[in-house]
Amino acid sequence: MDDKKISYALIITIVNRGFSDDVMDAAREAGAKGGTIMYAHGAGLQNETSFFGISIHPEKEVVLILADSDHKSGIMQAIVRRVGLNSEGAGITFSLPVTETAGIAHFNKLEVGENAAEN
Repeated sequence: MDDKKISYALIITIVNRGFSDDVMDAAREAGAKGGTIMYAHGAGLQNETSFFGISIHPEKEVVLILADSDHKSGIMQAIVRRVGLNSEGAGITFSLPVTETAGIAHFNKLEVGENAAEN
């Protein structure tokens, strides 16, 4: 990785189907601007109904949140408090550094028109 400061992080949260609204509510309360929800199907434990006492549901929702790196930890902690592994949502969350972005003017203080004029 180069010496560029990592300005953004991609927070990825996987929860049981029906809990993505809880993820987004917690994330927004912690400063997230928005997110993207995708529907998924868990694989690997098809024959299991519980794992370490936690019910496993194959139908999942994946929530992607692009956040300012300075807010990442607070957002992730809020999500885990609301829908962590020990909750009915059985959520896991992790983040990845984002080294480049395009088209996210709403994160910047400049208006879209001002930003476009500079390019």
